[in-house]
Amino acid sequence: MSRGLAITLGVLGAVLLVVVLIFGSFIGARNSMVEKDQTVKESWSNVDTQLQRRADLIPNLVQTVKGFAKQETMVFGDIANARAGMLNAQGPAAKIAANGKLDSAIGRLLLLTENYPQLRSNEQFMRLQDELSGTENRITVARKRYNDAIRDYNTTVLKFPNNIWASISGFQPNNAYFQASESARTVPQVKF
Repeated sequence: MSRGLAITLGVLGAVLLVVVLIFGSFIGARNSMVEKDQTVKESWSNVDTQLQRRADLIPNLVQTVKGFAKQETMVFGDIANARAGMLNAQGPAAKIAANGKLDSAIGRLLLLTENYPQLRSNEQFMRLQDELSGTENRITVARKRYNDAIRDYNTTVLKFPNNIWASISGFQPNNAYFQASESARTVPQVKF
């Protein structure tokens, strides 16, 4: 074999090796992004399931409270509107916004127990309030897992060289994080 042919084959072998490494990097990064994107979707589904569970509990809670506080029609209307808004919202961003409104409306409903002490002693109300509390805990866990999945996905999509592969494959950062509602940011006033 002549020296020129050996050099040519060596260069072609090196170029082929570089192409295989780049292609392997692309495939590995793309598969990782697909997996993380699916984890985000699964995590959102878990949040959505818990939000639906809470939305299903609310009519029973409202009916129980209505028996004691018939004159609180504005609170009941706000809850009905907020619940309908959440059930009709499409996509994580819209559901997150609607959930904030529902959180606020539920808070006003639960404050009625201060005005109606006999409500606190009602067994059905207490059972529903316990179920709602348990659901809120599940929602909190599901929100955290969802936010963690988004963070993990975004980190993968934004890191170099994955950001190059992400732009080629059409993966974009996801900024639909679940954040505390504005009503949760205000400090409650305790009055004795």
